[in-house]
Amino acid sequence: MRLTGHSYTPELLYRLVTLGGQLPSAELAATAAGTAANIQICGRHLQRLVQEVGIDLARLRDQQAVQRRRRTLAPRVAAAPPVAVVEVDGGRLGTREPGVGPGVQQPQPKENKIAFLLSMEAATHADDPQPKPPPAFRDHPRVARLVRQIKAQTAPPAHEAPEPAAEHVAVESVPPDGPQPPKRLVRTCVASMHNSDTFGPLVAAEAQTRAFFDAPRQAFVGDGQQYNWSIQRAYFPHFEAIADFIHVLCYLYTAAWAVQPETAAHWQQYESWMTACWQGRVAEVVTELALWQERLGRPPPEAEPRDPRQLIQESLTYLRNNAPRMDYPRYRRLGLPVTSSWVESLVGEFNARVKGWDKWYNRGAGAEAILQVRAAVLSEDGRLARYFAEQPGNPYRRHRCSA
Repeated sequence: MRLTGHSYTPELLYRLVTLGGQLPSAELAATAAGTAANIQICGRHLQRLVQEVGIDLARLRDQQAVQRRRRTLAPRVAAAPPVAVVEVDGGRLGTREPGVGPGVQQPQPKENKIAFLLSMEAATHADDPQPKPPPAFRDHPRVARLVRQIKAQTAPPAHEAPEPAAEHVAVESVPPDGPQPPKRLVRTCVASMHNSDTFGPLVAAEAQTRAFFDAPRQAFVGDGQQYNWSIQRAYFPHFEAIADFIHVLCYLYTAAWAVQPETAAHWQQYESWMTACWQGRVAEVVTELALWQERLGRPPPEAEPRDPRQLIQESLTYLRNNAPRMDYPRYRRLGLPVTSSWVESLVGEFNARVKGWDKWYNRGAGAEAILQVRAAVLSEDGRLARYFAEQPGNPYRRHRCSA
């Protein structure tokens, strides 16, 4: 790592960069460093440190992918995990054109890709341990809010769903003799602004360093984005490909509203289709939707997003494309996850640091760098501490910013 003119000991750098990756901004990280440890550093300088480290972390990440392609990448763990889970999703952050003057020039939001890699322990079952959908998927106000969050343009109007009860309703707990949740072991993550062709090898390299390809049970969970399944087929072909049930639920909810706009009938239709898919009876729902499509007709090119014909066609297409990845009873018997909620939560954790109305990163290295530091902070394998421990220590003077 080349930190000329403003270098610190590796231990101090670790603390500063960790703050820069944890807190919402470099300014806050600099304030925290001054308050907690009397380290005088300005936010702009701390941001430069974070960027330099992030660029170097990106170099090491890319180097792993090259080693994997050359078949020289070895696992860094002693043994493969009992269950290996890979989930992929995407977020967005603000970018600007670099080198064209101060301020935010030519702002443009860009997609970033995020992969969640989890090792865990989970029991297997002879029979489906949860044949009935969980209470969360049968809670009308909660489902309506979820659909509006994920499918804002095509979600039914907010007034179509009942208001939640005024009194607090306790969340149902898992009974002692019911299915026990899996035990999470270690989470790591990969993030990049690159396209899926470049992102896939980066995720595969991370999985190889964690011996995921030797795990006895493996799962790859994603939503309906085709690039997710391109990555799965190319780099994780032996993993169970699982379509995120929450996205399935959203399509079923909008399709049910399209054919039954009255609130009570809509909810009854949704519950029927949702339960069928949860229990692996996807073909039945596809047949019913195809009959509705035939009855109402196909949407014209100028159809509005909430046109019932458009909603049915979108839902029917989604189910047909993902039916091979919707054998949920079998996945539950194997102790595998059936939703991508883990990676969606991880995307939120990334957004807390990299997304905001006042956050704009240089297209290219700037955006890539902050993602690497955030990924290192959120990974649970101590990689950021390990990275700095491997750097040569030098007794450089501490840099101070002028007032």
